[in-house]
Amino acid sequence: MSQTLQEDTSIQINQCVVRLIRDDITDIEVDAFVYYAQHDLALGSGFGGAIAVRGGPSVQKELDEFDPLETGGAIVSGAGNLKADSIIHAVGPRFREEDIEGKLRTTMINALRRAEEKGFRRIAFPAMGAGYYGILPAVSAEVMLDVIKSHLEGETGISEVIICVFDTPQFNAFQSTMTNLN
Repeated sequence: MSQTLQEDTSIQINQCVVRLIRDDITDIEVDAFVYYAQHDLALGSGFGGAIAVRGGPSVQKELDEFDPLETGGAIVSGAGNLKADSIIHAVGPRFREEDIEGKLRTTMINALRRAEEKGFRRIAFPAMGAGYYGILPAVSAEVMLDVIKSHLEGETGISEVIICVFDTPQFNAFQSTMTNLN
């Protein structure tokens, strides 16, 4: 069971619960979690390194069968030895690209489409692009939660979306944005 370091924040959107937790996304039990992938789908350092080590070589081996993805693209792989069943590898915008919000919106839409196509009911997202890729936590939170809310207001098989963050600025940005959605 995941532990939260601060109070768990959740909201209900139709029949789906959206929860905010502070944890390691590679160590939670869900149908799938989203990984903010490289264009070439190589599992690098950070969470990519954790996926490679904890998930085992089968994850990268499966990814090697795919062509590189453009920004906004998303594909699904197995999760190897991780607690999740699958990983949605989504390539989002980086650093100071033009139209970061639009590209992030497209990335989120495609990640949710892959989840629906595979019939995933419980999925987890990191703070997409926040941190290493330079997207401000408040921008990540606003775009992500807007797309998630719009998606869940339609017809969906998803019953739980977890936003799993690692640091306080990300947690605070998502908590504030979620509070304003109610």
